Amino acid sequence: MARTTEQPTGDRSLRYELPAEPGVVAHCRALTQRALLRWFGSAGGPGRKAADDAVLLVSEVVTNACTHGGAPSALHLTATDRALWVQISDTSPAAPHPHGRHSASHTSGHGLYLVQRLAARWGCVPGSHGGKTVWFEVDIVPEASAPDRS
Repeated sequence: MARTTEQPTGDRSLRYELPAEPGVVAHCRALTQRALLRWFGSAGGPGRKAADDAVLLVSEVVTNACTHGGAPSALHLTATDRALWVQISDTSPAAPHPHGRHSASHTSGHGLYLVQRLAARWGCVPGSHGGKTVWFEVDIVPEASAPDRS
């Protein structure tokens, strides 16, 4: 995969311009995991429920952007004291919506269901250049103020 352009937008905020190439979903998962570890220490590590949820949701939303949104164009990660805020922009103006009633027996269609279940908050806003940005927040308990949640 081509090199992703990382643009620091603050001490706890990063924006990645995403190339339209195979492997973008795995690349976004890795970028998110590194940011979680940097900003939340062990609370952002693998095996921690909130961190694992955040990485899973990034994977689902980027996959949805690839499948339904034209192409993902940017991943923006911002940490607050107790949450990770994720924004994924794509080239389609169409807002995400469930494709029928959720069923565990379906082979696909689980992404928005997972976002609704695992994110503390989520939504979609129109983009400035005709696309959209899907955003969500996952609450992360900082390591200094809470015991291990694994």
